[in-house]
Amino acid sequence: MQCRQDVVQWCSWGFMLLGLGFLVRQKKTETPYGRYVDPSEGRRMVPARVAWFAQELPSFLVPVLLLATAEESSSMGRALLLCTFCLHYFQRTFIYALLIHGRPCPLCIMISAIVFCSCNGFFQGYYLLRCAEYEHSWLRDARLWIGLIVFYAGMAINIHSDQILRKLRKPGETDYRIPRGGLFEYISGANFFGEIVEWFGYAIATWSMPAFSFALFTMCSIGPRAYHHHRFYQKNFKGYPKSRKAVVPFIF
Repeated sequence: MQCRQDVVQWCSWGFMLLGLGFLVRQKKTETPYGRYVDPSEGRRMVPARVAWFAQELPSFLVPVLLLATAEESSSMGRALLLCTFCLHYFQRTFIYALLIHGRPCPLCIMISAIVFCSCNGFFQGYYLLRCAEYEHSWLRDARLWIGLIVFYAGMAINIHSDQILRKLRKPGETDYRIPRGGLFEYISGANFFGEIVEWFGYAIATWSMPAFSFALFTMCSIGPRAYHHHRFYQKNFKGYPKSRKAVVPFIF
């Protein structure tokens, strides 16, 4: 499979446009899963753990299959793919998805997420294995190490914030409570903030258009959800701290 740089560029722009489309859409309405599902609409639902496992799995499995079947590829590209993208989705698929306590997910949302994760998993894996060209000097490049530091810092924030959210509920409970601790003391969407930071770190470390387009898509798709959660807490909890921001500490 040869690299098609023209296809890579067009797909990157497509991801960015798709992300901006999500941003515009979510200014008008919340994406209908979790607390924003209206039971009266009669949607077909899937248990939360099943939905998260199914929709996150392609982002791990597809690049791993590409890696296993690649005859020739950049050693740096393989390392970056395994140590960033695949590592994140291993955690999301085999750890986060099996620990989550959440409300059932609409079937249509799960299917759309499976399609996106499959396409993105192929796109990121294809680029790093077939198109990326890193000289040995990249190991000494500040962009690589800054990007990796940002990525792992974001991943730590994301995992820690998810742990705080899980502890808010006992098994079987679905009520919502105010999260406290960690970055939740400053922002309502600490878990979303951590994931956004992760993918911008990934974009810096790989210094690639596909990675940047995915980081922008992530920010446009879950950034507004952090704002919706912020508004939800303000509306439903009278004692919600006014000093907290929605997604970026001290700013938004």
